[in-house]
Amino acid sequence: MKEKISSLEITVDKSHIINIGERLYEQSIELIRELVNNAYDADATRVDVTTSENEIVVADNGEGMDLDGLRQYFSVGSNEKLVNPKSPRFGRDRIGQFGIGKFASLAAASRFELFTQKGNFAASVIFDKAQWIEGGESWKIPLRFMEPDRKRGTGTTVRLVDLKRSFRPEDLEQKIAEGVPIRARDFSVYVNGYRVTARTVTGNRIPVLHGTKYGIIHGEVVIIPAYRASKNDMGIEIKVKGVTVRRELFEMASWGKAATRIRGEINADFLPLTSDRSGFIEDSSEYKAFLNAMERTLAEVRRAYNQLASARENRRVSRAVKEALQRIHRALMMNPEFSPFGVVPLAEKSVKGVGETGVEAKETKEASDEINVEDIEGDVPQGSDEEDVRQESQEEKPAKGKKPALRIATPNAVVRRLKFGAAGVTCCLDHLGENGPECMTEGTIIYINRDHPLYKREARKKEAHILNIARLITQEISLMKNPENPREAFNRQSILLRDAFEEKA
Repeated sequence: MKEKISSLEITVDKSHIINIGERLYEQSIELIRELVNNAYDADATRVDVTTSENEIVVADNGEGMDLDGLRQYFSVGSNEKLVNPKSPRFGRDRIGQFGIGKFASLAAASRFELFTQKGNFAASVIFDKAQWIEGGESWKIPLRFMEPDRKRGTGTTVRLVDLKRSFRPEDLEQKIAEGVPIRARDFSVYVNGYRVTARTVTGNRIPVLHGTKYGIIHGEVVIIPAYRASKNDMGIEIKVKGVTVRRELFEMASWGKAATRIRGEINADFLPLTSDRSGFIEDSSEYKAFLNAMERTLAEVRRAYNQLASARENRRVSRAVKEALQRIHRALMMNPEFSPFGVVPLAEKSVKGVGETGVEAKETKEASDEINVEDIEGDVPQGSDEEDVRQESQEEKPAKGKKPALRIATPNAVVRRLKFGAAGVTCCLDHLGENGPECMTEGTIIYINRDHPLYKREARKKEAHILNIARLITQEISLMKNPENPREAFNRQSILLRDAFEEKA
């Protein structure tokens, strides 16, 4: 038998094209984003989006289209932006998609109207869904040539008429801010007359810059303040050509509450995208190189977060120990016989008293008759609160006898001094390990262990935290008075605590 060779005509149903568009743009609001991106590709410097109950208008001042441009615009799956990836005027990286957005727009509106002008060419196209489908096998849509409007200038205007759903301006602004290169130079977008600006996030900024053989990765990650932490919009936006493709958590999903404080934008234009531009081709070598770079970035973010958390905790601890020492100072003024440094004299009226051991106060800012609680002078340990945490200065005037050296186990120790004239006690709250002592004294230095289970339990609430610190400090001060009689020391501690926390009438 002889073979007969013929051919089959491939046809595509019009409704199927619309269905494909609907699937690619499940949210109709995505269409507005694409229309704005088309204006960006056309070298527009301004795009105005106007929304009302029945229609949306997207007008730009880009280069517009001539007849060939219109043919290419309505060509399904055109590769024009792949062949010419740079815009002619500004050399922008064209975002480009599938050329099917105008068909998908008919899922959100009954009619798609377009007016464009370029040079001496001006034309309008009305793409009515019902008429187009009723046209049977004909794929033609009406094109109307018009007289150029010199006042209008070059550009394109698209109207979506007879909307099937309404669009809130704030939703449009958010989608445009995420899905359009809004930070690009010589480019601005307005929604109902208000300019869309890139969202700014306050907090601790960590710049990101990595070089790979595929291209540059750049952007920043922000650790927002704790009071602004939220599960909304958490994660890092991954952008390609200025457009957010996906928001990622990476390994931060295991960070717990810490992840709610992380925001960021990372640009990696070399990443290959899936056909619907909603994700990345994850088995590609480009994406694997990107993940390696992000792993290093997140390790740096984690270190920065831990430092911020330590500094914040130190400020909280410093405030608690300061209040505890203020209360103890008041109790010692009421019970001067309990002072391990001797009886506290009263100052004469002409001299401000500070409750110090036989030493008259000098007329200085520190010599106040109210409270004499100080930071220790000297360098600030790394990672501690600059106002509340200081190390003891080696340049202080030497006192009689050898003083014990202050031993700081970690750079996050909180140190404060309660002075009694030339003498006093130094309080050091440090991390000494869960199995370490709750507190201990070396000379006039009182160490409190912040890792002790009881301390950590009491530190959860402010009042309990202050009371527990005062309990430990008064315990050690009472033992300094007469260490050979601990029972009497505990009685003194009980009175000091009572007077320290007795509310004033």
